[in-house]
Amino acid sequence: MAKQKPSVPKGTRDFGPEQMAKRTYILDTIKSVYKKYGFQNLETPTMENLSVLTGKYGDEGDQLLFKVVNSGDYLKKVTAKDLEEGAKHMLPKISEKGLRYDLTVPFARYVVMNQGTLSFPFKRYQVQPVWRADRPQRGRYREFYQCDADVVGTDSLLCEAEILAMMGEALTDLKITDHTIKLNNRKVLTGIAEAIGENGKESELCVAIDKLDKIGVEKVNEELIQQRGFSQDAVDKLSPIFSISGSTEDRIAAMKNMLATSEVGLKGLSELEEVFAFTAKMGVATDKVEFDVTLARGLSYYTGAIFEVKVNNANMGSISGGGRYDNLTGVFGLEGMSGVGFSFGVDRIYDVLEELDLYPKSAMETTKVMLTNFDDAGRDYSLPLLQKLRMAGVSAELYPDTAKMKKQMNFANKKGIAYVVLAWEDEISQGKYSLKNMLTGEQQLLSADEIVGLLK
Repeated sequence: MAKQKPSVPKGTRDFGPEQMAKRTYILDTIKSVYKKYGFQNLETPTMENLSVLTGKYGDEGDQLLFKVVNSGDYLKKVTAKDLEEGAKHMLPKISEKGLRYDLTVPFARYVVMNQGTLSFPFKRYQVQPVWRADRPQRGRYREFYQCDADVVGTDSLLCEAEILAMMGEALTDLKITDHTIKLNNRKVLTGIAEAIGENGKESELCVAIDKLDKIGVEKVNEELIQQRGFSQDAVDKLSPIFSISGSTEDRIAAMKNMLATSEVGLKGLSELEEVFAFTAKMGVATDKVEFDVTLARGLSYYTGAIFEVKVNNANMGSISGGGRYDNLTGVFGLEGMSGVGFSFGVDRIYDVLEELDLYPKSAMETTKVMLTNFDDAGRDYSLPLLQKLRMAGVSAELYPDTAKMKKQMNFANKKGIAYVVLAWEDEISQGKYSLKNMLTGEQQLLSADEIVGLLK
């Protein structure tokens, strides 16, 4: 019988050496910016207790949690009646744990458990995989990485200004120069609902407006009236916001007129002005930051600023998003802990850099130099040089088996190795080595120290 070929679960992927080199480049670039701004690294367990995870992401989110069955005989507490009642009833008896769905809820749990030892405001960054039992499709996986940075324990809008600076700096370091950082404030959206006479309906308004890019103004208006119960009068009053343009100052001024009767709306606008004032004082360029009054991220827990990043010259949705939340830890009994944070979508950034061909050559470099192995004498003569190169910080390897020249050169080419060291009888008799540049084909006769100096 033919053996079955191995495979990976749907919605998961292997990352080979080339992909890992690119992913490492992205993550190292982002992490270095996070560290520069005083953020500390945090990791939480792959599994959380289901009591921590359930009820935090809405009914839909609860459905997408991967549950982990209890170890040993996980059916021992289950009765025939439980089986009749169905999966929902049986779940608490067979599973107490689940894989984390995001990094925010575990972060909130960590803050509550360690509140006595943490210094607030607490700045943390976290880069780990998360799991969602979603239907796999292009760009949507069941296992993917999140790359979060949050400040918790302060209301200061200086944090929002710093996040704009961090986003801009990380994207510039990744050479993604043609991007737009969209910024809005949840209070502005609440104010819009008030100004058009639909008090308390900002959530419904956000859900509809969030689809603007995908379905257009007409369809959004249709949804507001037919599915969300908005009046025609309210939808008519809403229409001017879709055509607001000009500089940030112009946009804010136009919104001040529109929200003149809404205290909460004006508060949102003054918070935006304060954030821009801080960035100006810090000397942070905001030419790529745009106040977008229609930015309405669907997540219900944002209470202040909302961020989103789009790459203008790539075929991709947003590559980063986040916002201010007033009560991150309230679900675990620690009230009033305000914070602000955002996340980079590593997988999306990977695809953007691929599409725009922005990976630097250095990111792809693995071994810099390979020492050949044609016979025992050449191998033994090359071994001291191998360690010398490594001690000098040059990545080096010696081909482990004696083999023909062609085989070894093919290996070096396939692996993208830039230099090859050859040691035949001639070289050994002179106490030197031949260093071959694999790109140009140029060859030099050099001493061990000269090779180290050159490659260092």
